[in-house]
Amino acid sequence: MFVIVDIQGQQFKVTKNQTLYVHRLQEAEGTKVTFEKVLLVNDEKNVEIGAPYVAGKKVSATVVSHLQGDKVLVFKKKRRKGYQKMNGHRQQFTKIAIESIG
Repeated sequence: MFVIVDIQGQQFKVTKNQTLYVHRLQEAEGTKVTFEKVLLVNDEKNVEIGAPYVAGKKVSATVVSHLQGDKVLVFKKKRRKGYQKMNGHRQQFTKIAIESIG
């Protein structure tokens, strides 16, 4: 069984007991989170598609940790002008563990 859920504007295909990296959530580590924006439910026999969301379905997860992703380098250059600029940032992520789909 898998579902497609909307978490902070991004769609993820999740199954039970899966770990997932999503954009930074405000909840503290160890707290439980429920996501109610379920777009599709597939349970090997039939498929439920929401319009826009499937009624009565929720995904429960636990916040495992907060962390930073790899550094992303942004390099700008204009040729023959001597202009070069290098910037970078590290994206903030939250690692969650999917507990139940119901």
